[in-house]
Amino acid sequence: MTPPVRRPPARAAAAAGPKVADEGLRTRRIALDILLEVEHRGGYADALLGGRIATLEPADRRLVTRLVLGTLAWRARLDYELEQITGRNLAPIQPEALEIMRMGLLQLRFLDRMPLHAVVSTAVELAKRSAQSRVAAGFVNAVMRRAAREKIALPARALDPARYLSIACSHPRWLVERFIEWFGAEDAELLMAADNEAAPNVIRLNLARGSRAEIIERLSADGFEMGSGGRALETIVLASAARFDSESYRAGLFVAQSEASQLVARMLAPRADAVIVDLAAAPGGKSTHLAELAGPGARIIALDRNHGGLKNARDLAARLRHRNIEFVRADASAALPFRPRSADFVLLDAPCTGLGTLREHPEIRWRVQQSDPARMAIVQARMLANAAEIVRPGGALVYSVCSLAPEEGEDVVHDFLRAHREFEIDRAAPVRADAPDLFDDEGFMRTRPDRGGLDGFFAARIVRKSA
Repeated sequence: MTPPVRRPPARAAAAAGPKVADEGLRTRRIALDILLEVEHRGGYADALLGGRIATLEPADRRLVTRLVLGTLAWRARLDYELEQITGRNLAPIQPEALEIMRMGLLQLRFLDRMPLHAVVSTAVELAKRSAQSRVAAGFVNAVMRRAAREKIALPARALDPARYLSIACSHPRWLVERFIEWFGAEDAELLMAADNEAAPNVIRLNLARGSRAEIIERLSADGFEMGSGGRALETIVLASAARFDSESYRAGLFVAQSEASQLVARMLAPRADAVIVDLAAAPGGKSTHLAELAGPGARIIALDRNHGGLKNARDLAARLRHRNIEFVRADASAALPFRPRSADFVLLDAPCTGLGTLREHPEIRWRVQQSDPARMAIVQARMLANAAEIVRPGGALVYSVCSLAPEEGEDVVHDFLRAHREFEIDRAAPVRADAPDLFDDEGFMRTRPDRGGLDGFFAARIVRKSA
């Protein structure tokens, strides 16, 4: 097959062409536009989905989300099959046509909502209705018809296990090799399989606005489908997506926040009258959680360098009706605008590679480079040292990252402790009694998607000795 010559992808709005009446094409057009933004213009799938699917019917929201996140997550496997079918390198193929074929192949291999012939015809029609991919419609038709007829064998595992796993589990080879190094081959494969599953829909109840039972009753009246509880009283795993168009949302009764992220704030266990500083606070989930946990008598200072992120945190605090949070724009990797030893509790959820959140952010796996964990660790170490400066004697500091890389987790903490003998690990961290399975012998909290369904986090509670 001769692929059409690559052309730059058109802007999403321009590419959409005339309005398509057919809902199946409309939802796939939305998914395609988001994929093009992510792949070719550096967008982030979760943010783009949030801005595009709010007005869709629930079933269409679920479909668009599965198409976008699934196509991004399974890209290596989809591309391997497409290369075998076409017998060519995919790079010269027109970008929009390539995304249409990836999305179609995802449906053929991993989704079962549509019959095979309907998947093929929808992909071809989608290509025909776009000025950019119209020239490739015949090529798309031939490829998709063959994909529907034939099953493509994966490469032999025994010849090159890492290559096999990188294709079968759709992760970059360097990350496959690192996961095997960190966790062993069996656990690495389980972890990568979990990375390709949908993340649970988890919310945090705002218990400052009512009791757990009262809020659940109001959510249920708003059409929320309750699933199960989490490890904390305020954690709820929903049976379906949260309703962000509901009165419960506008009333500040809940916030979408992963369970592992909620546990990080709980590890700090602030007192009701404390001065609490949240460094790298955007988008505000942990700051508002700390406000809920400590109550209105505490003083919470939320600091972040990003103006937009800080605005989002301020808006969240207003929606949840927390009035004891102050917002400061500053860079935690530089000198902090606080007196030394002035805070009772400090939270540093440091910026990181995000390798523990590949379910929600599948594009990360294709963007992070092998050298990035070590590069990020330099910034994280500087931020941790600055955070420690403002902790009072007897006070506590929680350091966390949503990464599985040792360089960003325990290595940063071990290096810090060697240089700061006045600090030590709190091996009896408050969360540990309720979730002992999440802690190791050193007192570090470690979570993984393949172990209990939590995002991959590392967290340590560090205390400054009183004397």
